[in-house]
Amino acid sequence: MEQQRDPLGPPPGAPDHVAAIQAEWRRERPDLDVSPQAVIGRLHRLAARLTDELGLVYARYGLGEGEFDVLAALRRAGTPFERAPGELAAHTMVTTGAMTKRVDRLERAGLVTRRRSDEDGRGRVVALTTAGRRLIDEAFTAHMRNEHRLLELLTPQEATALEGLLTSWQYRLDHPPKSTEA
Repeated sequence: MEQQRDPLGPPPGAPDHVAAIQAEWRRERPDLDVSPQAVIGRLHRLAARLTDELGLVYARYGLGEGEFDVLAALRRAGTPFERAPGELAAHTMVTTGAMTKRVDRLERAGLVTRRRSDEDGRGRVVALTTAGRRLIDEAFTAHMRNEHRLLELLTPQEATALEGLLTSWQYRLDHPPKSTEA
């Protein structure tokens, strides 16, 4: 039974960048199984491409990916749109040092403020300003339009299947099975 060609996919026999790399490795190291590159290599290239595509929208609003993440984490917090710096770092998966630099830039731009915590006088709180909230609401709307545009390259069934696969893989990486070896 002949396999149906995907009209949106590459033409038959047209190797992509990853396939070309695999072919070179198979030639040079036939003793190694390079099949994981078919998935990992393509995901890596896709992630870089998606990051570039998302960054175009952030840049239209004068933001880098990091600043967008901070503003989004504050906006998602709900009224009064504030979080402690450590909490922000956890929500954006960066170090507290990197968070400090991001907050410094956003504060200079008038998009966030810092103040002492009401509950703990030693702690700090970062909050969205009115201008910051307006900007992230506008930027996030454009970001969602962009993500829809990127995902429309897949059929709804493909997107659903990919979401399930990625969710399962992420879960398994985050929760590896306990080893039964002693």
